[in-house]
Amino acid sequence: MSGPTPEDRELVRRARKGDRTAYNALIARWETRVYTYLLRLVGDPDEALDLCQEVFLKGFENLGRLRQAERFGSWLFRIAHNEAFSALRRRRETVEIEDRPTRRAPYELAAVEAALAVEAALNRLSAEQREAVLLKLYHGFKFEEIAEMLGCPTSTVKSRVYAGLEALKQALAPVNLRGES
Repeated sequence: MSGPTPEDRELVRRARKGDRTAYNALIARWETRVYTYLLRLVGDPDEALDLCQEVFLKGFENLGRLRQAERFGSWLFRIAHNEAFSALRRRRETVEIEDRPTRRAPYELAAVEAALAVEAALNRLSAEQREAVLLKLYHGFKFEEIAEMLGCPTSTVKSRVYAGLEALKQALAPVNLRGES
């Protein structure tokens, strides 16, 4: 899902030479994954869209700095990580974070309840655990790629993912399995 592809390499090569069509093709390949990642981090669809646009703009402006074209995906997610956490810092500096309802399509009640339970459980994780879990499970990146994106050791990423999964398992377990009445 997230591994390097010959198509990404070729598109990066062409985009570096000024081929905007090639960069637009890269955007088309990655925008849904980047947007979904940002949305889960910032929780607001409009803000996630704005950040996504900023990520692709910065990606285009800095494409010459990408050393390995086959690492385009993880490099792009690193930019997204930086943009999201900068936005979250700015938000904390200006206003208290408030719970916002998210826009949802009309699903069956059970599906909505399950999605809300998972989202609430994800939101109870630390920011570091949530991000590691999202990158691993929702976006399919390898531990090594996540470590590169987050600028930390692979062992730290593994620890965050496994601790986050354990916390999710506990939070989402039926009440009687947790020993509660």
